[in-house]
Amino acid sequence: MIVESPAKAKTIEKFLGRRYVVRASMGHVRDLPKSQFGVDVEHDFEPKYITIRGKGDIIKELRTMAKNASRILLGPDPDREGEAIAWHLLHLLGLEEDEPCRIEFNEITKNAIQQAVKKPRKIDEDKVDAQQARRILDRLVGYNLSPLLWRKVRKGLSAGRVQSVAVRLICDREQEINEFVSEEYWTLTIDFSSSGGGEFPAKLVTREGEKIAIPNEETMKSILAELDRAEYRVEKIIKREKKRNPAPPFTTSTLQQEAYRRLNFTARKTMMVAQQLYEGLDIGLEGTVGLISYIRTDSTRISPIAQAEARSYIENKFGSAYVPPEPRQFTMKGKAQDAHEGIRPTSVAREPEAIRKLVSPEQYKLYKLIWERFLASQMNAAILDTTTIDIAAGPYGFRATGSVVRFPGFMQVYIESRDDGAMEEEGFLPELAEGERLMPAAIKPKQHFTQPPPRYTEATLVKTLEERGIGRPSTYAPTIDTIISRGYVVRRDKQLFPTELGFIVVEMLKKYFPDIIDIEFTAGMEEKLDLIEEGKLSWKEVIREFYQPFLQTLKQAEEQIGAIELADEITEHQCEHCGRFMVIKHGPFGKFLACPGFPECRNTKPILEEIGVKCPRCAGPIVLRHTKKGRKFYGCSNYPECDFVSWDLPTNQRCPQCGNLLVQKGNQRQGWRLVCTEKTCQYQEIINDLNYQKDKEGELL
Repeated sequence: MIVESPAKAKTIEKFLGRRYVVRASMGHVRDLPKSQFGVDVEHDFEPKYITIRGKGDIIKELRTMAKNASRILLGPDPDREGEAIAWHLLHLLGLEEDEPCRIEFNEITKNAIQQAVKKPRKIDEDKVDAQQARRILDRLVGYNLSPLLWRKVRKGLSAGRVQSVAVRLICDREQEINEFVSEEYWTLTIDFSSSGGGEFPAKLVTREGEKIAIPNEETMKSILAELDRAEYRVEKIIKREKKRNPAPPFTTSTLQQEAYRRLNFTARKTMMVAQQLYEGLDIGLEGTVGLISYIRTDSTRISPIAQAEARSYIENKFGSAYVPPEPRQFTMKGKAQDAHEGIRPTSVAREPEAIRKLVSPEQYKLYKLIWERFLASQMNAAILDTTTIDIAAGPYGFRATGSVVRFPGFMQVYIESRDDGAMEEEGFLPELAEGERLMPAAIKPKQHFTQPPPRYTEATLVKTLEERGIGRPSTYAPTIDTIISRGYVVRRDKQLFPTELGFIVVEMLKKYFPDIIDIEFTAGMEEKLDLIEEGKLSWKEVIREFYQPFLQTLKQAEEQIGAIELADEITEHQCEHCGRFMVIKHGPFGKFLACPGFPECRNTKPILEEIGVKCPRCAGPIVLRHTKKGRKFYGCSNYPECDFVSWDLPTNQRCPQCGNLLVQKGNQRQGWRLVCTEKTCQYQEIINDLNYQKDKEGELL
């Protein structure tokens, strides 16, 4: 059997016994060449595939083993990419086109693997065609547009179907924010006290039965003057029971969103950790086993076997009242392919705490999130008692609402987060009677200003891409990585800001390549790729329909676009050699300082951001640095003479036990603590100063 990764191969081999040998292809083995176009547009877009550099020895070993095997099974991931990998392996190993060699499994467990090897099938040509169409489309766009951007804007840029639309969304949002005109408005809340002694807040909502708007302070003063003589009475009390249903199991998109909101994981980190959980981890007596089902899915469907196991667990753990009469079925969105189940634990009986010490902290946190979400999705609804109290004061109407959880249901395990971070307010209201007179204990007029739409975070961008039908589950994380690494977007305080370069490229694409940057057009192309997979469209027909108009537009753009000057950002740093003020340049590994006098003066140096802490070894300033992959760390500015480094934020404080430097660890959700850098010293202290926490949190972000 051939799969993609060594971790997956190691897990599966233990389930199949001595008759099977499982090897890894290490992902794709063939692809379009990087150094040339690789698509023969003159011969109906025939792709030219070559062996990926560095895969020669792997292919040689697989061919040798295949000759000695009585049977060959191809088991890459159950999606388009996996089907394409299997198809390339079939050709490289000389297997017949119609040979039943492809196996699929949604989870890496003993039962799933043993069942899969009993049901091999032929390669699904439609899935392969859909993957080829996406790959060739991306090549046609990327290898034609990117050189144009190099010539007209700056070297090192790239453009693609999905990434260009993602940058457009971020630029359009920034433009909305810049053009937003804030408007003043006021609200009025009164804390009332009842005859029984209870106190509660109510908000002004109506005047003479119509919804009220308070645009300014003068209007508020007028209302307060009228209310000064008013009598407040309970006009109406409405009590009702409200059911609240659980969120469905995770899809790829919702997992990325919730992991970002709860765990502060980027989309890339979420997928990396989820892949580890899917491929299998050694968890002690059980050995190596896949902990979750397949992670690239847009479906919320769950297998009857997994549902039955969850219902049994819920009844034993929480009681029969928490088990719904029938297994829950969740409605999926129209664009969902429903090729796989939703993301779930392979066994709900494998509780997060049972494996906590056997896996990494990141693996535990993500597994716990997936386990709780799945379990909650199979539980009974929560029941809340909600009360609405309408209060009359002359022509004005106030309203107080409260809710009390009567039966927690799924909320016993998990409640979904919100993008704005807000929590639902739930609280008691005192027992009142209609007609009862109330006394105002505190009157609270408050001025507000309307706010512009919020900038995208990774979570809200993924949500928008999914809702608009842009890309597919496997593309969200690499898309975000690409637009940041190319300098079109920067991540600051968790928000995504477009750069000047991002605006320039988007405006150029809007003007000369409206289809490439058009949201509806890109979503429509995704639907065509789905139709190819379903066997309803020819992939070459789709490419042909796209390419000719695109080629014509490309020629016009080449003629009409002049060179675009992207001004360098001037800094306060003076060049030591010639005295000019240095400018910020962009290189393969990020920004750096360079003398504008090039080529006469070739002075360059890294951008060093001091954090206000002295190095404990040489007393030089400690600066913020970045690895080649963009991860932050802290190091001495006198490197390489001094090699002090720290992943955690150094502070100016010293350990009271050993005198070594203290660093800050933690996060906003769990809190911050100071920890000694000396490994043999166990000293740490909780930071209770809220202002200190906020300042340091800002530095970290």
